[in-house]
Amino acid sequence: MLWALLGFSVVVLALTSAFHAILRTRTAQGAMAWLVALFSMPILAIPLYWLFGRRHFAGYTQSWRAHMDELRPLARVAQGNLEAFHVPEDARHPTYTGLQALAHGQVTRGNDIELLIDGEPTFASIVEGIAKATRYVLVEFYIVRDDGLGRRLRDALVERARAGVAVSFVYDEQGSSSLSKAYRRSLEEAGVRIVEFGTTRGWTNRFQVNFRNHRKIVVVDGQVAWIGGHNVGDEYVGLHKKLTPWRDTHIRLEGPAVLEAQAAFLLDWCWATGELLDLEWEAVASPTGDRQALVVATGPADEVETGKLLHAHLANRAQRRLWIATPYFVPEPAVAAALQLAALRGVDVRVLVPLHNDSQLVRFASYWHVQELGGSGIQFLQYPRGFMHQKVVLVDDDIASIGTHNFDNRSFLLNFEVAALVFDREVAGRVAAMLEHDMEHAVPLDPAGLAARPLWFRLATRAARLMAPVQ
Repeated sequence: MLWALLGFSVVVLALTSAFHAILRTRTAQGAMAWLVALFSMPILAIPLYWLFGRRHFAGYTQSWRAHMDELRPLARVAQGNLEAFHVPEDARHPTYTGLQALAHGQVTRGNDIELLIDGEPTFASIVEGIAKATRYVLVEFYIVRDDGLGRRLRDALVERARAGVAVSFVYDEQGSSSLSKAYRRSLEEAGVRIVEFGTTRGWTNRFQVNFRNHRKIVVVDGQVAWIGGHNVGDEYVGLHKKLTPWRDTHIRLEGPAVLEAQAAFLLDWCWATGELLDLEWEAVASPTGDRQALVVATGPADEVETGKLLHAHLANRAQRRLWIATPYFVPEPAVAAALQLAALRGVDVRVLVPLHNDSQLVRFASYWHVQELGGSGIQFLQYPRGFMHQKVVLVDDDIASIGTHNFDNRSFLLNFEVAALVFDREVAGRVAAMLEHDMEHAVPLDPAGLAARPLWFRLATRAARLMAPVQ
């Protein structure tokens, strides 16, 4: 009797999971793969489906909609303050319409951008900026470690909190799983509010373990923000035992576009705590520059697949040059097709990836995609020095994107990410010079050479490719 009951339960769970997969899985291929797995090996596939098969992050939108009475006046104030900085329609870039629709925001002028290359300049700038805070500091990182760099950031936040500045800190509990209780306690005792993002918060979300908050945002007083690839750990300042030097890129953003980064943090905080923060929404022009910029926050709670569409749009916009630097190259099919088309229409498409990777699984999956795209004229390069972790896209001579998006399915579809897009020839020129320097030290990655490697290597690349999220 017991075995019959267990068997019946498995059948019911398999059928329930199958119906859910048919209704919610993003692609027909993904739905079919799950159906085959659920009915051929249900005991294994049922828990895997509910852990990894979900593509939409439940509850996030509802968390801030519950505060709409408070959010509406804030949004009106922010939008009203930003109107004076909106780029006139007759001066807009041809790509603005699509990007603004994806961002639910407006490209603004009056911004300045400082390009921060590698860890020490980045965290020197962040710590210096935190020290100047008079009202509040917002901090959000995927990885936070209780090590030398982590304690350096902690001490800067503790000093400001004790001076009466409101400090709010969000971290991803999976990326920061090793963060010590003592680290948190030292911040809390100083008055810092530090919380986990909480992807599995709420009883209906217990299986949302395949989602991450991968954003890296610091905001000071609503006027200055830092966005980029760096997390908080000693490896990011070149102290990894093996992957040293650590190559990464961040930016310091000053001006009206900071409010868009602040809005992304506010919604994350609302999800994590169920509360809103009392923040300033006055748009202030940078005194040192007049760049056009847009901050785009993407995530699995969006109505459309914003991360994927953002990068496909940038690739489709390219006419002369499309340079990409990414540690993980496992692109979603639509983005891969956009890269191929760009190369086929004569665009100089270059993809810079690390020679040494912190994930062998991703490394082999990347090799498979390099082989698949090899016949279209894309130039692949490997950065041989330590580990290259930067996430940078350069389009032609006037658009640069620096942020947290890797070129993979996870960043495009499953992670909460953020990027700063700058529409400025001078800034794009600085990014081009940075990438040219990186490429000077890179070695070519030949797709034909990968295809000629031993059978075990080719099998490994194909097996690794199967580990991309099944949806």
